[in-house]
Amino acid sequence: MLTGKKITKRFGGLTALSEVDFEVRRGEIVGLIGPNGSGKTTLFNVISGIHRPEGGDLFFAGRRITDFPPYKRAQLGIGRTFQIVRPLAGLNLVENVATGVLYGRKQGAGAREAREKALEILAFTGLTEKARRFPDELVLEDRKRLEIARALALNPEVLLLDEVFAGLNPTEIGSAIELTFRIRDAYGTTIFMIEHVMKAIMSTCSRIMVLNFGIKITEGTPEEVANHPEVISAYLGAAYAAC
Repeated sequence: MLTGKKITKRFGGLTALSEVDFEVRRGEIVGLIGPNGSGKTTLFNVISGIHRPEGGDLFFAGRRITDFPPYKRAQLGIGRTFQIVRPLAGLNLVENVATGVLYGRKQGAGAREAREKALEILAFTGLTEKARRFPDELVLEDRKRLEIARALALNPEVLLLDEVFAGLNPTEIGSAIELTFRIRDAYGTTIFMIEHVMKAIMSTCSRIMVLNFGIKITEGTPEEVANHPEVISAYLGAAYAAC
């Protein structure tokens, strides 16, 4: 569904990604972990078109998209959330989500149809009662849900989730895990997710990829990754591996 071959990204003299290969297959939930500064969000920025790589190629459903701008990737079916949520502050929740519907993969919807679809997505993400509120009126959990709702409004085939569990308490994390599975099952969406909350990543993903200093050090099942010596040394620590 989504493939990267030897993706390399530099910022001046800093190599943020070095010949990273990856593959996300249709219907999977794949995790991306690594220490802060390891290149995770940079990889998402390359996939979504915010950054252009200095080397390598990206393919979506077999089509080379390396040179495509962000809006064209969104129209093809690549949606994403941001680690720091970025709603349209002057619009209420319905209007935020309806904007995504209007400019997403299935364009051509009128304003009324877009609002109806937005209300459907807000119900799916548990935000119906707050649909007329503005983003700055929401608590963190609901702002995260709004970020997901805005991404779903694009009708993505692949959804990039950037730390949607960060800052949530254990109960909220449980609800977010359940929502992740529902997105995959209800919409048929393939999910590629960055996360530091190990409970979430280990219980949600069938396969996990690990970056360190911009280099892919391994990938495998949650159990394989949790017991990989380089992952323990660079990220998890011996105490986690012993759990």
